[in-house]
Amino acid sequence: MFTVKLVGGAKKSFPTEYLEIDKSDISIQELIDLLLDLKPTDSPKLDTENVLIAINGADSSAMDGKFTKIKNNDLVSIIPIIHGGSSKKMTFEYSKKQIQIIEIKGSKSINIKFIDELRKKYPKILFQAVSSNFILNAYHLKKIISLSFESEKNNILLSNKLETDILMRFALTTQISDAIKNAGIKPQLSFILIAIGNKKTLDSLYVELLPLSTNLFSKNNAPYLKNHFKITKKHLDSIHSKNTLEDILIEKAAILV
Repeated sequence: MFTVKLVGGAKKSFPTEYLEIDKSDISIQELIDLLLDLKPTDSPKLDTENVLIAINGADSSAMDGKFTKIKNNDLVSIIPIIHGGSSKKMTFEYSKKQIQIIEIKGSKSINIKFIDELRKKYPKILFQAVSSNFILNAYHLKKIISLSFESEKNNILLSNKLETDILMRFALTTQISDAIKNAGIKPQLSFILIAIGNKKTLDSLYVELLPLSTNLFSKNNAPYLKNHFKITKKHLDSIHSKNTLEDILIEKAAILV
């Protein structure tokens, strides 16, 4: 016997979040077929082509895919993937690189060592963590990341690493220590995790971090940023743009040298 946990939209297809399956040593594909048989006919469709299936927290696609065997007492999580982004994840491509954005809830147990451990576990992913207070929205985030990519392309990074350049541009400083102090991870404060890698590895990362995540950009950080960077109403009024504060921050980040 093993347990199936339905996450997000997958829960709408069944009357309960957990299903106890009285079988073992069946494959992921056999489980999918079984779930489609068990699903009530009057419930929303279960899109089995756009789900991550994790066994005890590990992405099955990194094992044997749909041939992965499920053992007795395993916990199998069915996690829908909304391509392009969801309230808890945003993905996009820049300069042929896949970029995934997740917001991690603040916790006493999460600090810089958390990122170091992720780097060890996922050596092919570039990571950077930026305090949620320093990011306004998706527009602001994408623009800053694009600045760093273009700086790398033109060999004018603010540091010798792309991920460090990203943090420095959000913090609007050319000093790495100041960037870490102001815009880096702080105990009990939420942060935006920027991960750059291939889709398969990023999907595995998302499965692992989903329980720690929270909805992206749910807090209005405009007052904090205006105060921190001393951006006045006069300055804001002088900019003719739909994204006034964002564009001021992006301009300041662009001229860092």
